[in-house]
Amino acid sequence: MTAGGLAGRFAGLVCDLDGVVYAGDRAIAHAPETLSALNVPVVFATNNASRTPHDVGEHLRRLGVDTTDDAVLTSSQAAARVLARDLPSGSPVLAIGGPGVGEALRAAGLRPVDSDGELAVAVVQGFGHAVTAADLAEAAHAIRAGARWVATNDDATVPTERGPAPGNGSLVAAVRMAVDVDAEVIGKPHPPMYQMAAEVLGIAPSRMIAVGDRLETDIRGAVVTGMSGALVLTGVHGPADAAAAPRELRPDFIVTDLRGLLEEYPAAVRDGDWYTRGTARARLTADGLVVEGDDINAVRASLDALWAAVDAGHLRGDEAGELLTSG
Repeated sequence: MTAGGLAGRFAGLVCDLDGVVYAGDRAIAHAPETLSALNVPVVFATNNASRTPHDVGEHLRRLGVDTTDDAVLTSSQAAARVLARDLPSGSPVLAIGGPGVGEALRAAGLRPVDSDGELAVAVVQGFGHAVTAADLAEAAHAIRAGARWVATNDDATVPTERGPAPGNGSLVAAVRMAVDVDAEVIGKPHPPMYQMAAEVLGIAPSRMIAVGDRLETDIRGAVVTGMSGALVLTGVHGPADAAAAPRELRPDFIVTDLRGLLEEYPAAVRDGDWYTRGTARARLTADGLVVEGDDINAVRASLDALWAAVDAGHLRGDEAGELLTSG
């Protein structure tokens, strides 16, 4: 264990999974051993609603992550807990999605039902590879009849070995075409997911850090919940994406991989036009971005310089991203 490092600044950590801890069946390099070395409690939060916490926990343990099922929070669980706060125990809820949806409802004291039974008082719609057009139709019928509509997440796509495929957001959009109300979305980047992660640990969001590889879900979710956010460069988004990001999508920290959580994070220092992080520095000139240093601190210093220029109105976000790419 280490008492210092970036993670040591916080009382708890919320960690994304795909692209951060694993990619499919393989572990991301250095992730398992780093998570085992942390001296702060960790909740793993995933928008994947199809799997149960036990399935996710088993996956993590097979990869060498020392964790329990109780440390896994899925968007199905978050959706079920939101409904359980407002509905009587045993209320019938139409479950659309993979096995994780029905199990989460049962664990929350609600009763998952299918399309061939009593009128549901709510619909929980999550992703599942076996979801059919008939399932979506039943969801639309229940919603038009007055059922509360909760979507576990609205990710437009899901990653596959053959590239992006339609995700739960696409399926939610299909149902929306047949009803007159919008879904209540629970998963990242919406606040309920991260708020529940904080509740699981019993720690105020302001004392926690959320780690993820996607700006529009992991980092935006941290921002809207009042957590600090760390972008890890092992998944979807890279430095150029961060440079181009608007304020609500900007990470507070950026690390190459999860080992960065155990390392000291240098403070930002400005000296005239130069922005310094550790032994690296960067500045913006008429000829472009000038960077001295070639490690992750050079990326951090570059982001400081570019974000300052964007915020001052001297540069557009897309131009900042292009400069970091070319630099």
